[in-house]
Amino acid sequence: MARRCELTGTGVMTGNNVSHAHNKTRRRYLPNLCDVTLASEKLGRSFKLRVAAKALRSVDHVGGLDAFLMKARDEKLSDRAMKIKRDLKKALAA
Repeated sequence: MARRCELTGTGVMTGNNVSHAHNKTRRRYLPNLCDVTLASEKLGRSFKLRVAAKALRSVDHVGGLDAFLMKARDEKLSDRAMKIKRDLKKALAA
């Protein structure tokens, strides 16, 4: 399972551990991923997604999953999130 947020595309970053003696060793910074269930008001369904904690704050700030997906760029979304976005566009068009 990839360590990548399904809504924002946030993934693993790399950097250095720096000791007091200024020795540098490589390390990984992992995103704070949470398994959450987000509800879509327009579709009337809930979806299980693996999302970063920062993305959850963004979803709340924008006004819910539907509004977030409509504003999100397609290249940052996962395949599952893109399918939800396509279904949402169909529901809005009808």
